[in-house]
Amino acid sequence: MSAPQFTPNPVLYPFESKYFQSSAGRMHYVDEGSGPVLLMLHGQPAWSFLYRDVIKALRSDFRCIAPDMLGYGLSERPDRYHYGYTPQAHVGIICELIKHLDLRDIILVSHDWAGPIGMGVATAEHPRIRGLALGNVWYWSPTPKFWLFSAFMATPIGRWLLLQKNFFVERMLPNWTNRTLSDEEMHHYREPQSSPKLRWGVAELARQIRLAKPWLTELELRVQTLLANKPTLITWPMQDRTFAPLLKRVQKTFPGHKLVKLETANHYYTEDAPEKVADAIRQHFLEP
Repeated sequence: MSAPQFTPNPVLYPFESKYFQSSAGRMHYVDEGSGPVLLMLHGQPAWSFLYRDVIKALRSDFRCIAPDMLGYGLSERPDRYHYGYTPQAHVGIICELIKHLDLRDIILVSHDWAGPIGMGVATAEHPRIRGLALGNVWYWSPTPKFWLFSAFMATPIGRWLLLQKNFFVERMLPNWTNRTLSDEEMHHYREPQSSPKLRWGVAELARQIRLAKPWLTELELRVQTLLANKPTLITWPMQDRTFAPLLKRVQKTFPGHKLVKLETANHYYTEDAPEKVADAIRQHFLEP
């Protein structure tokens, strides 16, 4: 069991770190403010730091809870032979956290891999879910483009890029964010993944896009059955060309949704447009 030895800058990340001893390892999370519960789930290769500005904007009106999945951020890295780092495993641990905190009337905030993981949580705990605030997500069997990406990342070259070169942090994160992240912000993404032994979670989820196909196929059906009528806000980054074709499918799942287009935001939309995301959540779930 390992964990990064990193203390966030209190100016950038002015939150008290809290920890939950899950069945597989110690999970780091923040729990700020009071009011309706916002459960913010991150994707690749991020952690709760991704939501820092949204939390700052909303903690006066909401209880903002943002965990780091095991293998990410300040959470522990369990031995990969005992914890699979699969989406199903992450769903189970987040459900443990929900029960531990006895969260109810949850508004689930998710993007990227937090699409399927968040939907897995929401379908498992659907009586506790009040609504959904979705960014650029997916929660179905991979498209050919996603399948090929996952297959490449499972090759020796792909694994080398992920484990030795920290590819997601060093290349994808800055390339999929429209504004230029500061050196200090990049430091906060690098340090939790500062060595290959801290990157196994990132590497495994890249493979799981393809390997989790049966689970993802079933998940889409559960989402349609259990969540389609939940109040849903979609805040979609219109500059995310990789995820652009997915928007209509998400809209079709939730016929009563409200769509807010983030015209200038790329994939990591809470880095590009946190104020607009916060305003949309406040207006949709709080204001009459």
